[in-house]
Amino acid sequence: MRSNARMRALLQGTDTTGLSSQDIPPMFREVVERGWSSTPAGGRVLTGLLPEYVPHCSDRLAEETTVNGRGMTDYDLPAAPDERAPLLVRRCLAYAAACLRGARDHFGDTAVKSYVSFSFADTDEALLTSNVTFCTPLPDVRPYIPDLEDVVDAAVAEFSVEDCSRGSRRRLPC
Repeated sequence: MRSNARMRALLQGTDTTGLSSQDIPPMFREVVERGWSSTPAGGRVLTGLLPEYVPHCSDRLAEETTVNGRGMTDYDLPAAPDERAPLLVRRCLAYAAACLRGARDHFGDTAVKSYVSFSFADTDEALLTSNVTFCTPLPDVRPYIPDLEDVVDAAVAEFSVEDCSRGSRRRLPC
């Protein structure tokens, strides 16, 4: 796992033991269940998020993050940050872990990474919101979030399926 200081603080304040599919909202559970596909350009995408027409993107990384990226369901969560944050973190981590395991099983490798971010909405309520996406780092393409550790305006992390290993000392319990 790679993360910035804000993400490390957010994770330290959240009990992530016992994550399961029950932590994932139903719509995202369906995405996990539908699995993974490959696009004609070789992009690795979640089948349940694949539109009828795959948008033309400048490279495979852009294609993957465009198709795979979603804001996590949060309309049903309390507004108070101390109540909202742990529930939202659990949802995102459980979803990321389930999708990463699915990608490993489908593609037979561990190349797909998950990027999870949390920030406060630019609204009067300033609610904590989140985004989860997946992509495959490529040697000839700039990283999805360059200098991830130096991001200061959001909590961000990159997870891999290795972060899900039983007994892993990393922060994605699966």
